Amino acid sequence: MLSGAMLVGLAVMLVLLPPALLDVLLATSLGVTTLLLLVTLSARRAMELSVFPSLLLLLSLFRLSLNVATTRLILLNGNAGNIVNAFGNYVVGGQLVVGLVIFLILVTIQFMVITKGAGRVSEVAARFTLDALPGKQMAIDAELSAGQIDGQQARQRRDEWATRLSSTEIWTVPANSSVAMRLPV
Repeated sequence: MLSGAMLVGLAVMLVLLPPALLDVLLATSLGVTTLLLLVTLSARRAMELSVFPSLLLLLSLFRLSLNVATTRLILLNGNAGNIVNAFGNYVVGGQLVVGLVIFLILVTIQFMVITKGAGRVSEVAARFTLDALPGKQMAIDAELSAGQIDGQQARQRRDEWATRLSSTEIWTVPANSSVAMRLPV
């Protein structure tokens, strides 16, 4: 299923779609997204919707490919179908200045979201790396106590882990900042 979805996304980006087909794909995307929102809101436990992260990723990739196809049609033909035209008329009301202001607001919001997301990803990576330390030490100690390894092998494994950890750079973006900094390891 994943490979099929990736092929569809790739085909939508590479093949010049007629505006009518793009309208159908945009309507499908809006419908599936609305359905996913309703299913998510009605789920009582997280395990009822365990496929949510994967489905969200696939839908995001599909919408990205639709954005590329829509942009191509607008730049080549000046027309990307009835849905894009209706949405554009509704949002900007036919005024260029309003459209530019809304565009700048959306670009600013996207920049902030991407910056915060990148910072969160680096924080989670640093947390996973640092949280793994006690478990690795306990595993080495357990193997040493069980007699599976001797003292020399235990020291060697600890040294390997320390070398691997010291060669890993952990970067994070502190809260209320857009500047990344290296965490001491």
